[in-house]
Amino acid sequence: MRIDRTAFEYAVERAIEMIPEIFRAQLNNMTIAVEDRPSRDLLQEMGVPPDETLFGVFTGIPLPERSITDPPLYPDVILIFRDPLMAFCRSREELEVEIAITVVQELAHYLGMSEERLEELGYG
Repeated sequence: MRIDRTAFEYAVERAIEMIPEIFRAQLNNMTIAVEDRPSRDLLQEMGVPPDETLFGVFTGIPLPERSITDPPLYPDVILIFRDPLMAFCRSREELEVEIAITVVQELAHYLGMSEERLEELGYG
């Protein structure tokens, strides 16, 4: 499926509304940005194999790793990658669900949540 950037950003907004409040409340100090695709450097840095797709990534310092005395140097950001998500999804509804799942998964990295806990919550 293909939609223009404005429609995609609207889909991101709708997807965020779908996220349970317990997660959505954690987005207050987080920026969500849309990029067309992950850079080759990012994929290499993260060790993402060529046959895998990356829908999003959290950039920042996870809460459990933060120092009380040293504030983070950069804002926390969740990047959503437009092209891989559109290539994966067949409808606007499916796209919004996948974006919501991606945001929750990346937010879980920020919160220091394990993959097992994410799976228990239905986001694995």
